[in-house]
Amino acid sequence: MSNQPHDSQIDVTSSSPENTRRDFLKKSTGILGAAALMNLVAPGVRSGAWAAGSDAPEKTEVKIGFIPLTDCASVVIASVMGFDKKYGIKITPSKEASWAAVRDKLVNGELDGAHVLYGLIYGVQMGIGGPKKDMANLMTLNNNGQAITLSDQLKSKGAVDGVSLARLIKAEPREYTFAQTFPTGTHAMWLYYWLATYGVNPFTEAKVITVPPPQMVANMRVDNMDGFCVGEPWNARAIHDKIGFTAVTTQEIWKDHPEKILGTSAEWVAKHPNTARALIMAVLDASRYIDTMSNRTQVAKIIADKAYVNTDFDSIEGRMHGQYENGLGKKWQDPNYMKFFNDGKVNFPYLSDGMWFLTQHKRWGLLKTDPDYLAEAQKVNQIKLYTEAATQLKIAVPKSPMRSAKLIDGVVWDGTDPKKYANGFKIKA
Repeated sequence: MSNQPHDSQIDVTSSSPENTRRDFLKKSTGILGAAALMNLVAPGVRSGAWAAGSDAPEKTEVKIGFIPLTDCASVVIASVMGFDKKYGIKITPSKEASWAAVRDKLVNGELDGAHVLYGLIYGVQMGIGGPKKDMANLMTLNNNGQAITLSDQLKSKGAVDGVSLARLIKAEPREYTFAQTFPTGTHAMWLYYWLATYGVNPFTEAKVITVPPPQMVANMRVDNMDGFCVGEPWNARAIHDKIGFTAVTTQEIWKDHPEKILGTSAEWVAKHPNTARALIMAVLDASRYIDTMSNRTQVAKIIADKAYVNTDFDSIEGRMHGQYENGLGKKWQDPNYMKFFNDGKVNFPYLSDGMWFLTQHKRWGLLKTDPDYLAEAQKVNQIKLYTEAATQLKIAVPKSPMRSAKLIDGVVWDGTDPKKYANGFKIKA
């Protein structure tokens, strides 16, 4: 499978309503090549597509879980602003207390889908970090926009970045405690990757705990941790509350990294392929709306409400506009702010993105052996459904389901040799 640059795009056109179902499928599958595209989707889902010869949603009311974070915005906006109605469904956002609760409710079917950590879905797929169940990634919800916050106590010791933190940990050994949000999730992987880049083994030279995102600031306030990795607005909130500072943003670790996804179970997709497609389309519409920067102040006001993120508007709005300050006196306009659409580049469920999380699960001993990285990604990432939805909305899709990036340590990830990549790190479990 050849690799293409991240921004390699082609335009696709939608079918008119009077086209036959056969014509539409022909156009959709033609984007990546009919045979290749059909091979990217699990057989159970493939056979269930266009159920009963109709594209009408099998289920019209869908309960979608979310955690109070800025990047829940596309799910909330799809519901609040009525993008869902365009596609014959009603999205009911369901505020959840923790990622473990999201996992459990996805597995037992209490939620139809969720705004969820990329790595959590892959963890469930592999039977780590919870029960094993075949899962599905309908689309990526956002790139960038997370951060690692360190405590003001570390600042007083001169630890303000990766280099100085590593120096302090080695010079003054003690139990340094860092929090992430879920053991197989994105924040755990960003935290581990960053520490290891500067020579700190997160398992032997630090203590790592799991804390739900909305509880991060409160736990740092009472000195339960030296640092944490979480999504916004909780890094900005730590600065506003004068208890911590931003040591690094995740876009500095990996520019345009995958973050949250619209996740569900493979079983749910097989039963509701048309509903899944309609859901993707509604969230894509919302994502496009949010990425019009003039809309972001309104979006920040909506999601700041107690029903959603439940924090002050200012903690959300600044970083949504790319306006950063680190709590150490530095201010900058970040071009790699949290993106929800970016002309569709954000949302395509790249196979290489899913594979990367599996490589890190293997690196840190969560997976004991190397899986078939590509095969697992092909099972989980719903490229065919996504492509059909994007086609109808005239949204570009990449020429290749693989993309490459150079991370903060200078190592390039492109998905070509995941086993070598996973086992090639100097610091690992």
